[in-house]
Amino acid sequence: MENEALWIKQFPAAITVCDREGKILAMNDRSCEANEADGGARLIGTNLFDCHPEPARSKLRQLLQSGAPNCYTIEKAGQKKMIIQSPWYEHGTYKGFVEISMPIPAVMPHFIRDAKGQGT
Repeated sequence: MENEALWIKQFPAAITVCDREGKILAMNDRSCEANEADGGARLIGTNLFDCHPEPARSKLRQLLQSGAPNCYTIEKAGQKKMIIQSPWYEHGTYKGFVEISMPIPAVMPHFIRDAKGQGT
């Protein structure tokens, strides 16, 4: 990630970037830490399919082929996280996916913002 903005490196959510075939192109510090048991930064250059069992592997293949975003929450070791998997583009060309795994509170406020500016 040497050419990336410096804030990404120590951002408190895990950021992992792959190409259209699932090859890991970049990981920020938090992603390397979260994936240390599987190799951490040494995973850069390897394929995501090697890191995922079924049915996650099939879901990943479907996401990479369709380019459709995917969002969900998980809880692991008592920590709730929001997972955002979104396609990334370069000059309008679909290049792969970015996954952001962000810790979130177990309970958090939800606000509805309407067009009239009402709500908090």
